[in-house]
Amino acid sequence: MLGLQAHPLPGPTPAALRVSDRETPHEDPATQQLLTRRLGVARELLMRELRDQMAQGPVMSSPQVLRDWLRLRCAGLQHEVFLALYLDANHRLIAHEEVFRGTLTQTSVYPRELVKSALARNAAAIAVAHNHPSGQAEPSRADEFLTQTLKSALALVDIRLIDHFVVAGDQCVSFAERGLL
Repeated sequence: MLGLQAHPLPGPTPAALRVSDRETPHEDPATQQLLTRRLGVARELLMRELRDQMAQGPVMSSPQVLRDWLRLRCAGLQHEVFLALYLDANHRLIAHEEVFRGTLTQTSVYPRELVKSALARNAAAIAVAHNHPSGQAEPSRADEFLTQTLKSALALVDIRLIDHFVVAGDQCVSFAERGLL
């Protein structure tokens, strides 16, 4: 059996090596680029897996999968986006789409365009979501008014609005769960 012991080196003690003294991966542009690419691939693979899970059964039967997908989809965005998830009669995912794109604090949403997109996909139901880049997931009065407007417009063509989500960072607020739908 080989025994190893630490013996002090003769001579003056060298200065302790601190973490900040070493080159970190983010300082090397090639390493940073590789890491960014790998994280992007991992994110895309995870989003595909979650999307496949949503297509296999009713979207709202596994709301955590939908919330995870929405968080990944909106992660890091510095502008608002308005997303639509088109569902069949059994609430399985037909398609998803970024319907509108806005600025840092707002997005213009046109109910007519959302209705057209839902009809083009023969959707029986729809779930919508938008992000708040500010990090505050609390729905605004404008968000609540928009939800009621969309619900009414979609109901005219027999499409049910099943939920509206507000995503901010790792938070995802459901209008249906709050009784706002």
